[in-house]
Amino acid sequence: MAAPDPAASAPPAPRGSGILDRHLAFVEALRAAGLPVSLAEDLDAIAVLGALDWDDRVVVREGYAAAVVKKHAQRPTFDALFDLYFPRMTGDGVGSLAPQDDDGGDDDGTGGTEGADGAEEQPGGVRDNAEALSDFRQQLLEALVAGDQERLSQLAAEMVARFGAMPGRGPGLSSWSAYTALQRVAPQELVDRIVEGLLAQGRTEEEATRAAAQRVGGFTASVENDARRRIAEEKGPDHVAKVAVKPTLDRLDFLQMRRTDLEQMRREIYPLARRLATRLTQEHHAQRRGPLDFRRTVRASVSTGGVPLVTHHRPKRPHRTELVVLCDVSGSVANFAQFTLMLVFALRDQFRGVRAFTFIDHIHEVTPYFRPGADLQEVMADLAASTAHAALWGRTNYGRAIERFAEQHPDAIGPKTSLLVLGDARSNYSDLALETLRGITDQTRNAWWLNPEHRRHWDTGDSAARRYGEVVPMVECRNLTQLAEFVHDLL
Repeated sequence: MAAPDPAASAPPAPRGSGILDRHLAFVEALRAAGLPVSLAEDLDAIAVLGALDWDDRVVVREGYAAAVVKKHAQRPTFDALFDLYFPRMTGDGVGSLAPQDDDGGDDDGTGGTEGADGAEEQPGGVRDNAEALSDFRQQLLEALVAGDQERLSQLAAEMVARFGAMPGRGPGLSSWSAYTALQRVAPQELVDRIVEGLLAQGRTEEEATRAAAQRVGGFTASVENDARRRIAEEKGPDHVAKVAVKPTLDRLDFLQMRRTDLEQMRREIYPLARRLATRLTQEHHAQRRGPLDFRRTVRASVSTGGVPLVTHHRPKRPHRTELVVLCDVSGSVANFAQFTLMLVFALRDQFRGVRAFTFIDHIHEVTPYFRPGADLQEVMADLAASTAHAALWGRTNYGRAIERFAEQHPDAIGPKTSLLVLGDARSNYSDLALETLRGITDQTRNAWWLNPEHRRHWDTGDSAARRYGEVVPMVECRNLTQLAEFVHDLL
């Protein structure tokens, strides 16, 4: 039997109430992941889909995206959810079309059998032994060197079907694992051979190395997507959308970010700062008028028979505070502290002055690193290098850091100062220096504590969130959205 073209194997469009139910579930999943899909955009999507033919999945996807996606950063989340609710194929797909072994092992429907030589056989009658693995890796290598995206999509589905099946697992556990398939095939080990193939095509070594890494990364993502698709068939797309699809970048928890997320976050900090600064400037202009000048208003009303048609106001005095930031830069919260520092310093023109200090169990001032015009990458590198100066023993100790700050930098605090503490309040059961912190906050105009942990984790283990919260108001700040909202309210 001839293998069908997987690119054209889009699932048939549901009819009647089925398509409406699927659409509503998809829109709710988008909202849960952080895409602000309004009712108007929901209706726009329905209107767009009503005008499109459902025989081309790519067209349907782009129509949906045009109606509900507002920012480029939201597109990866949209695509991942679209693949769950409108998969390009169902079942084993091309994985079920792989050739049978000559010894004729049969699939009994339980997810795996054993051939005459004891080799394990996966669903669809596909053998998983050394010879089959070697043959598959060779096909994968050729497709990666050629950059054949259609073939790579087929191999991703086949790879999960052959090497990612996990039949017979307990209740609640999925029968598919992208991790298992990737560990078995190990496409990362093919990078050097891919580079050799690309060099033979006339590419430079730098181009070949970069292209090889991108193609392996793209194939790995395809394998993960196919595993999610299969799990969604077992447990429903709603389940997978809640546990396996990352939210948009602005709602992704600081403490759960991968390296690629961190790089993207660094690119988002300054655009976010510019948007915040523009918004704040507009609001300040709108609120420029000061309190009512009653005497001038009454005098002006004489010309209108005592009716105050025009009100007069006193000039509004500009009010900008000094800001002091204390940042826990221990491993568990370092990313959160860096991004918050970067955002605050990007908005430093909104303050009279800004001073920043990092600590683990010792205090270290990092204000000089945020000089005007400084390169972002250099600042991040300087911050990372300065971590060594913020530790004496290497174990987080809030009490020691607070005491050292009070002793060494008493000039940083004053009646016009706002204090901002960044950290998870986990101090390894050490002394908390609560009275010292209370004495510091009593000298300030106001103080806040931003905690990157979810509120449900406060006061668990060595967390002293409640006790510190009694001295400094503690605010949950787990992602860019919450951080931006706090900074806006602060200013």
